[in-house]
Amino acid sequence: MFYLFSSSDNDQDSFVIFGSENLEGDERQRSQLLDHGRVGKCTTIKLKSSPRTTSESSDIYPRFSISRTHALSGRRAPSCLALPLLASSWLFAATHLQENASRVTPVRALPRVLSVAREPGLHGPCFLLHQEPWRPPRAESRLRSGRRWRRREPAQVSVQQEREREARRRRRRRRGEVFYATPSSKSDVDYLGMSTKGDLNVKMEHLEAFGIDGQVTLEGPIEEVAKMEADEAEDLLRNLGIPSPFACRYSPRGIFCTRTLNLRSISAIGYDMDYTLMHYNVMAWEGRAYDYCMENLKNMGFPVDGLSFDPDLVIRGLVIDKERGNLVKADRFGHVKRAMHGTQMLSTRAMSEIYGRELVDLRKESQWEFLNTLFSVSEAVAYMQMVDRLDDGSVAAEVGLLDYKGLFKAVGKALFRAHVEGQLKSEIMSKPELFVEPDPELPLALLDQKEAGKKLLLITNSDYHYTDKMMKHSFNRFLPNNMDWRDLFDIVIVSARKPEFFQMSHPMYEVVTGEGLMRPCFKACTGGLYSGGSAQMVENSLNIHGDEILYVGDHIYTDVSQSKVHLRWRTALICRELEEEYSALIRSQDHRATLIDLINQKEVVGDLFNQLRLASQRRNKGRPAQTIAATSMDDQELTESMQKLLIVMQRLDNKIAPLLETDGELFNKRWGYLSRAGLWDKSHLMRQIEKYADIYTSRVSNFLHYTPFMYFRSQEQSLAHDSYFQKHWPINGLSVDN
Repeated sequence: MFYLFSSSDNDQDSFVIFGSENLEGDERQRSQLLDHGRVGKCTTIKLKSSPRTTSESSDIYPRFSISRTHALSGRRAPSCLALPLLASSWLFAATHLQENASRVTPVRALPRVLSVAREPGLHGPCFLLHQEPWRPPRAESRLRSGRRWRRREPAQVSVQQEREREARRRRRRRRGEVFYATPSSKSDVDYLGMSTKGDLNVKMEHLEAFGIDGQVTLEGPIEEVAKMEADEAEDLLRNLGIPSPFACRYSPRGIFCTRTLNLRSISAIGYDMDYTLMHYNVMAWEGRAYDYCMENLKNMGFPVDGLSFDPDLVIRGLVIDKERGNLVKADRFGHVKRAMHGTQMLSTRAMSEIYGRELVDLRKESQWEFLNTLFSVSEAVAYMQMVDRLDDGSVAAEVGLLDYKGLFKAVGKALFRAHVEGQLKSEIMSKPELFVEPDPELPLALLDQKEAGKKLLLITNSDYHYTDKMMKHSFNRFLPNNMDWRDLFDIVIVSARKPEFFQMSHPMYEVVTGEGLMRPCFKACTGGLYSGGSAQMVENSLNIHGDEILYVGDHIYTDVSQSKVHLRWRTALICRELEEEYSALIRSQDHRATLIDLINQKEVVGDLFNQLRLASQRRNKGRPAQTIAATSMDDQELTESMQKLLIVMQRLDNKIAPLLETDGELFNKRWGYLSRAGLWDKSHLMRQIEKYADIYTSRVSNFLHYTPFMYFRSQEQSLAHDSYFQKHWPINGLSVDN
């Protein structure tokens, strides 16, 4: 098999691959091919190979020669071949050329070494042709470091290790005789509509293997039997030193369910990387992104002197009004509850005048920009600070006549350059310990899922080199038995280009060397590392579809919303701020209890005042009041009663207002709690989470405390009329405000 490789950085329509007769395999330079290439059409050529002896330890490839008329000029050109390709793209084509062949056939194999030659008059590097030596199947996965594949010698096993392995095999056989998991072909749905696939069942005829008489043990009312067995199991866990499974559910590290999810029926779990599998120090990561953004803005002519990164200025879930230069917090219906212009909070009156008749509608992308993720923090801080500079006239005329929307585009462009130019990621890769917060429990949680039979996927927009570096730093030191992070995942996809990854089909390339060289492929295989592609390709490769896949990410739109809307995948959202908010809510319980008591008192007094006011209104109109006594009541007595109640309500308002203003300041002084808008209602962010995320939690490692077999059941959702039933007929159970 022979291979043609080409790359181009210019805007020409064709590129010439240079070759010559009797070329040796010369390893002068290696090339990294990006994943945006297209395979071009090639004219038929004839190759005459000159076989050479190749030893196992040698990298020498056979020589070749070309004898074919040039496709474009028609002249004899034994050392040239032309390929059409798209402008400003990287291209590589693999072709299988046979003697006297009349067509070109694509093949899958890829040479390990690409030699590069330069010739006067040619644009850019020209890759030479090599003949690929035979390699055992799946050897490409062993070429991560660029070394030649060698058969691995069996590891030496001690007698003690062999005994332990045999003991584990016996335990598995014994369990297999007693238990069996429900296969997909025989699965059903339970009373909550969840699939029973993966549920563990007991073979009643084998209970005696454990010395248990099933009929005697399980006799009696099931409620009593269940309580007795649960108590015994809880005592067993306590004696074994295993934490109670209920302890983590009501803690900042809990996993909260909005839609019932049976993890046992999940066949594959996909993960995002940034702010999901690894959590960055927001002050460090976003602070450096802010610094690079400001440096780019300064180069563009914007006044940035004296500005610094303030992470408390914004929180996730806020919405930027690009037309007015405002940042707002909306409730679940889109009503604006708090607003800030530049870096100054707006009063309730000013906010009402601006947004009193306008709702936040995220479908109107020309006006509203939702802060979906922590990556949005640096951009929002820079924009709001630059709004102040635009308002005070500090922006020079040379920059151009800008409105708030134009300013937002300029800030976004400056931040985009900070990411694209690579300086930011290079700095993070050089010192990952300064930017990444380690989580020793995270790799173990994924290892439990893998050993439970789940196929694990990593689907990230980050490139291969960044992903490999950061995952090694975050995972390898916490994995047992010298495991590598790649050993956890069945499929790894980098440069996925989400959300398009979930929306449409893109070419997929397999990364086959540690330097990042790639080749086109049409199906993902277990253990493979790929670039690009689409979610449909993943489903087809694994033969797993829809609600059999759980995808975990931190971005509400890119990760959670699109995977659910287009593919009906089950979804989990990672929101690290939940831990801080949960703790803040615990600390503010007394404050909120006092505030709620005052509001309830105001409501009672207000209802009484309204009845007296109605009686006074009817009497003034010459109509009878609600009762005969109210109709005949002395006017002065009625007026005095109303005056007293008015004074009481005014005093209550004076005490309620500052308490309500400071509610949530333990989380953020400007914006209050992440999940709430006002005292009673949910925030717009929380509405998005409830709509698109089946479960949500603060970090992936929280799965470690829930086991891979957890059945997440959504809690009772309170309705406005539930207060009547809760007052007169208390309902047992925990009411959770999601």
